[in-house]
Amino acid sequence: MQSLTRRLVLPVVGLVLAAVLANVGFAAWLAARRSAAVTLHAQRQVADALRTSRVSLSAAVLDALHRLTGNHFLVLEEATRRIGLSTLPPEARAAIDGDMVAAALRAGVGTFGGRTYRLGTVRSEGVRPETVVLLAPERALVAATLEATWPVLAVAAGTLAVLVPLGLRTTGRLAARIGAVERHVARIAEGEFGQTLAAGAADPADGDEIGRLVAGVNHMSVQLGQLRSSLVASERQRLLGQLAAGFAHELRNAVTGARLAIDLHRRRCPAAAIGGPPDDSLAVAGRQLDILEEEVRGLLSLAKPASADTPTAEPLSVDRLLTEVRDLTAPRCDHAGVRMECDLPTGLSIVGQRDALRAALVNLALNGIDAAGRDGNVRLLATADGARVALAVEDSGAGPAASVRDSMHEPFVTSKPEGIGLGLAVARAVAESHGGALVWERADGRTRFAISLPAQTLTEAGSVPAPSDTGGPRHLS
Repeated sequence: MQSLTRRLVLPVVGLVLAAVLANVGFAAWLAARRSAAVTLHAQRQVADALRTSRVSLSAAVLDALHRLTGNHFLVLEEATRRIGLSTLPPEARAAIDGDMVAAALRAGVGTFGGRTYRLGTVRSEGVRPETVVLLAPERALVAATLEATWPVLAVAAGTLAVLVPLGLRTTGRLAARIGAVERHVARIAEGEFGQTLAAGAADPADGDEIGRLVAGVNHMSVQLGQLRSSLVASERQRLLGQLAAGFAHELRNAVTGARLAIDLHRRRCPAAAIGGPPDDSLAVAGRQLDILEEEVRGLLSLAKPASADTPTAEPLSVDRLLTEVRDLTAPRCDHAGVRMECDLPTGLSIVGQRDALRAALVNLALNGIDAAGRDGNVRLLATADGARVALAVEDSGAGPAASVRDSMHEPFVTSKPEGIGLGLAVARAVAESHGGALVWERADGRTRFAISLPAQTLTEAGSVPAPSDTGGPRHLS
């Protein structure tokens, strides 16, 4: 299989070379013809001058003609075929005779003294008619031809010296750009979507056909990458929903059974009836089951993000929502030795799904408690800046590990040895279902995760009843 460079460069260079050589050949042929015509015309003028001359030919006259024209002359006696006067060098004159000159005249070309001449005869009509042989040096004719053609040859050589490297560079660059596109398309065919062709290999800014082709291929690669990511995310979400639905079903059954058993035990064995001291262990167990129910609701938000039986949005008091999250996670704080702060009142009301938002905030709060560790603190707060509403959880922990920061919102991504990586996935799903997003930042030694909602979710503060406990920040330890 021939390369594009060979198919493109060689024909172009070959055509340029053939065109230049043809032009040079024609120009040289034309210059040679003109040079020969000029020389022949000069010889005819000399012959005409000798023919009409009334001056007797002498050695001085022939020598003058030789110096003027560059031709040699010799006088041939017709009757005896003897050579008389001559302008040839003495050694050349001594080596020839009349028969040799006669034979050369019949051939039109002769070699005398190692030099080749073209011969012609002129009959002088002077005082004493004589036959003059005119010898035009062949070398002089060649020199005249070269003198006439060398400018053309020089221009041709210069043209080739410029066109050949320029053609090689231009066609080589085009071939390199097309080759880069070919390799890029091959990578796309192998499944490497989302990559774009580097500008140094094939510059779309050139604005030509190849540049537009590169832009189109890059756009196709990006679109295919996005499509693949969307398909992978959709499939992962579907599988996660199936898994979450299974977990939620089993957990809900277990929670229901445990709560029924606790209620039955409370009715059968009241502490006051047996005269024992007050015992709130059953209440603590019930609150732990409440947290577990919130986890189940979070799993259900993953399993059915947009089903027909999803609860509709309703006006919610942010203060009540934060209070419920605080109360649900208080036992975990007591057990972990973490202090929780809840900034109340906020005076904010939003429209949303109570159970989903509460489950998401519980997951964020539980993550914050685990991250803060003993003697740490977690803070629940809500803010509105006009464009967004943020329901946030801050903790004093070290923050997410660097290895998971870019993917920690994905399901089953976690840095905890005992974690399953669904808490942040639940919070993100809830945020997105409300038209918002889950964002995080690390500032002043604290980690902040927030469900950022659009300002359209805000309602009139007086339209939602406030919680009973809004007496400022509460500290649990």
